[in-house]
Amino acid sequence: MATKKSVSSLNDADLKGKGVFVRVDLNVPLDDNFNITDDTRIRAAVPTIKYLMDHGSKVILCTHLGRPKGVTPKYSLKPLVPRLSELLGVQVKMANDCIGEEVEKLVAELSDGGVLLLENVRFHKEEEKNDPEFSKKLAALADVYVNDAFGSAHRAHASTEGVAKYLKPSVAGFLMQKELDYLVGAVANPKKPFAAIVGGLKVSTKIGVIESLLGKVDILILGGGMMFTLYKAQGYSVGSSLVEEDKLDLATSLVEKAKAKGVSLLLPTDVVIADKFAADANSKISTGGGASLELLEGKELPGVLALDEATPVAV
Repeated sequence: MATKKSVSSLNDADLKGKGVFVRVDLNVPLDDNFNITDDTRIRAAVPTIKYLMDHGSKVILCTHLGRPKGVTPKYSLKPLVPRLSELLGVQVKMANDCIGEEVEKLVAELSDGGVLLLENVRFHKEEEKNDPEFSKKLAALADVYVNDAFGSAHRAHASTEGVAKYLKPSVAGFLMQKELDYLVGAVANPKKPFAAIVGGLKVSTKIGVIESLLGKVDILILGGGMMFTLYKAQGYSVGSSLVEEDKLDLATSLVEKAKAKGVSLLLPTDVVIADKFAADANSKISTGGGASLELLEGKELPGVLALDEATPVAV
């Protein structure tokens, strides 16, 4: 994957007084009273937003929340404004839509270093259809495009891929760059011995990742519900545990491929239920979800491909 230009490569002339359309991933969980129960994704977006604020940009934030079918009040972004404002140290303004005259007016009134949060972009069906006209309307709000939504980078949507066709420069935010550097680097140039842990309920949904990793790792540890399908494929009794009966041959094939490649394929010998998770138990937790899996499978991510390529550094 070609290296993409980062927001850190933009100078004051690119950012000072300019409208910057930032696709962030603020798809956070809310309880029944619309309280944020996990603000990880909001906190992860802060470095890019603050960088733009500090460089005098007019920051226009765009994100989705949930999977609404049209305008759905329970998926409004309004509950996110207080926490976002607290983390940024400024009062974030909120638009009632993501396109239209009212939004254009709010953008025009935005001061240098100010932040405007657009309403849920998925309230418009054109977003997920990657509609060109909708992309143009979003792009018309700004001068620069920054994609910091790694968690949505595998989606070819208007705000993640379409907008980049109409705004230049189009660059990666700090979170996007961090995710790409880590995941691409971990797979392309891993430190040896290289061990990977893959969990999940079903073998069928992780087959692409597993097969890709078999060509790169020294040790592959499989956990989660999928282990029962692998156990049964090897002749073990698994009781009433969930097994993908139609994937037993596939499981057997994976075991054989691991042996052929000299990969140590390890399965749990027992299971326990954790009563808590330590916040510092992992060196890196990706915000990506599906995007991480597709990248590990070797697939291209539309939201990344759409960004400008970095200028090669002469050696």
